[in-house]
Amino acid sequence: MAATGEEAAAMDSICKAPAPPTDLNLTAQPEPRKDAATSDATETPKVKRPSNNNEGGVETAEEATEPAEPDINELCRDMFDKMAVFLQGELTATCEDYKLLENMNKLTSLKYMEMKDISINISRNLQDLNQKYAGLQPYLDQINQIEEQVTALEQAAYKLDTYSKKLEAKFKKLEKR
Repeated sequence: MAATGEEAAAMDSICKAPAPPTDLNLTAQPEPRKDAATSDATETPKVKRPSNNNEGGVETAEEATEPAEPDINELCRDMFDKMAVFLQGELTATCEDYKLLENMNKLTSLKYMEMKDISINISRNLQDLNQKYAGLQPYLDQINQIEEQVTALEQAAYKLDTYSKKLEAKFKKLEKR
């Protein structure tokens, strides 16, 4: 059964995915973007190299630097783009499933309608046959009566044949004397 009215509108709204956000601002003030070339040049770590002179076996430590913090806005935008693609794929698959289900329901409905037509034709033909049988019933009864009469006549003929054979045997016996 196909969806109509509000159900169709609800299914259409499910099939359409919202557009991904164009810009996400998590901070109060926008941060200027840093190019990869400029960030590498400005944030080069200064490394202290150990000296060759051993001052009582003490080694010097290198200065620890934090890796450059990735641009949060760019990562969020990338995440939202990928989520939009994922959700669009999921919704498209769901819509395709619903379309397939709708087509299957339509085909099943058509099959049942064909079966209904066939059963109506069979019922109509059965009624016609019953009417014809009812019209032939008197003739069938007459055939049964004739068959009973023929059976009775056949038994009478056998009895007559037996009696005639006995009579013939008696006549031949009397003739011989």
